[in-house]
Amino acid sequence: MLKRFTVSLEEDLLQKFDDSIARHGYSNRSEAIRDLIRQELVDEEWEQNSEVVGVVTLVYNHHQSQLQEKITDLQHKFYQLITSTTHVHMENHNCLEVTIVKGKASLVRELSQGLIALRGVKSGNLTMSSTGGHLH
Repeated sequence: MLKRFTVSLEEDLLQKFDDSIARHGYSNRSEAIRDLIRQELVDEEWEQNSEVVGVVTLVYNHHQSQLQEKITDLQHKFYQLITSTTHVHMENHNCLEVTIVKGKASLVRELSQGLIALRGVKSGNLTMSSTGGHLH
């Protein structure tokens, strides 16, 4: 069931919001507001150390001494969190590794921070999401 409610905003803030939702391809304000609310609820789940899902993305130089072994060691240490890992050879020296994780937020963060901090990782990111149970 949909509920309507009214929001009052300063004109310049509303204009910035409208510009933002246009850049992101939303067809209307309601969809943009729904996504903002959902993201806030996901953020709260992560703060409460709930069961969460996420994606750890790494770009690294596979010629870095012992880096692949260190990545594998960390993944084995947190094996209970890892749902899937995909490894892509991007070019001669660089690889992309995407690891899908599910578990307590604190453990997912610990794994992702450990992976991202490894010497030789050029770029790393944790994309956080919810298991979705309470989001509609």
